[in-house]
Amino acid sequence: MFYDKLTMDTIKVFDRQTNKLTFEKTYGEFFLKLAYGDRWFSKIFYLVFLPITTSFPFLSTLYGWLQKTKQSRKKIVPFIKNYDVDASEFAQPVHTFTSFNDFFIRKLKPKARPIDLRENVVIMPADARYLVMRNVKQQETFSIKGGTFNLSSFLNSKPLAKKFEQGDMVIARLCPLDYHRFHFPFDCAIQEPASLINGSLYSVSPWALKKRSTILSENKRILTLLSSPVFGLVACVEIGATCVGTIHQTCSKEKGIKKGEEKGFFSFGGSCLVMLFEPGRITFDKDLVQHSKQHIEIVGKWGSSLAIAQS
Repeated sequence: MFYDKLTMDTIKVFDRQTNKLTFEKTYGEFFLKLAYGDRWFSKIFYLVFLPITTSFPFLSTLYGWLQKTKQSRKKIVPFIKNYDVDASEFAQPVHTFTSFNDFFIRKLKPKARPIDLRENVVIMPADARYLVMRNVKQQETFSIKGGTFNLSSFLNSKPLAKKFEQGDMVIARLCPLDYHRFHFPFDCAIQEPASLINGSLYSVSPWALKKRSTILSENKRILTLLSSPVFGLVACVEIGATCVGTIHQTCSKEKGIKKGEEKGFFSFGGSCLVMLFEPGRITFDKDLVQHSKQHIEIVGKWGSSLAIAQS
């Protein structure tokens, strides 16, 4: 879904900050093209080896462990330079990170991400590449060669899927170069605490999603239901991916949660967030709608506007 027009050559994104179309620098590009490409050796890898690496988490666990070793610190500075990561935003100096994973789960300075505090605005919950869709039910019929996205399977609940089937959906894809903490998108209470839906660990790269659209419903994920007097019931789902060791939930409150408070973070690896809103609750920002229709993700920073409540 949304990724059917993508080629294996480039990933085109629109950067909100620069207001320009750009091409994404892809970490692990060789492996992704090997695993999800269209050449004969990629097809063999996809059919034979990929199910093993994604269904059994020991490889991701091992790779995640390696990123926590002291030796992995050597990767930090070259990574920052290669992917143009802005170190001035970090809450601590680069030399104080104890491992690559320590750098990966870094915190930012409080003023690095201004938060849109308007009560009727939903903010972006993470630094990510965003796609939005209206009326999820219509998207469920969008089938590509990898399968069809199914909301019931994704939420692991038919009754819950019924609540959101004609609502609005946000897909936020985090790359390894991103700040990997995620935040509450509005003032809310936790109606149902985080619950684990076990699964595989496929990549959530657009190349992978083009090849296998069911990944969002197959991967390990954590579902939390939020309630808001302004936005109603909202499902927030954090999705693991290849080399993601753990999805951490750091919020201990259930009520009185303020917009922008930290909800959790991902350990090393690319990952994904999905939010589902009930029908008639929100209107997405125009630039998100415009680019999503063109199958182009928008690079956005957490704290900035995502949608506004419908009056």
